[in-house]
Amino acid sequence: MIIKKLRLQKCWSQEQLAEFSGLSVRTIQRIERGHPASLESVKALAAVFQLNIHDLQQESQVDTKTKINQPLNQSDTVNKVQCNIEEHKAMEYVEGIKSFYHHLFTYLFIISGLSAINLFFSPHFLWVLFAAGGWGIGLISHGINTFELFSLFSPEWEKKQVEKRLGRAL
Repeated sequence: MIIKKLRLQKCWSQEQLAEFSGLSVRTIQRIERGHPASLESVKALAAVFQLNIHDLQQESQVDTKTKINQPLNQSDTVNKVQCNIEEHKAMEYVEGIKSFYHHLFTYLFIISGLSAINLFFSPHFLWVLFAAGGWGIGLISHGINTFELFSLFSPEWEKKQVEKRLGRAL
C-alpha cells in the first residue's frame, strides 16, 4: 500500500513507476495489492522514491500489521496505522469509482458501435436494445454498489444479523 501512496503522491501511473524502477507493471500491481516484494524489487523502488530500503520495509511491515489487525504498542505507530487504514479505504473507494467510470465509458463506446452496426445492416430490427438493456442493468448495479446508493447489506446490517443469530451483542 505504501508504494501506491508514494506513486500517487508523485502523480505517476503504474506504467511510469515500472519504467523508472525497471520492474514490470505486473510486479508493481502485485506489490500495491499487498503481496510481498523481493529484495531486488524493494531496492529498485527505494531508489526511485529516494528512500532508505529499511524505511520502505518498515512501512510495509506496518501495513501488514494493519491488515492482520494485530495490536501495536506505540501510540505513534497506532496513529500511523489508523491513518493508513483511512488512506487504504479512500484509495479503495477511488479505485471503485475509477472502475465504474471505466465500465461506463466502455459501455458507451461498445453500445455506440453496436448501434451503428445495427442501423447500417438491419435498421428494421433494433437488436442493439437487448444488448444495451442487459448490459445497462449490470452498469446500474455497478453504479449503485460503487456509490453506495442503497446499503441493503451494509456492515451495520451484518452486525445486526449476527447479533440476532447469537441472541446477544457482539
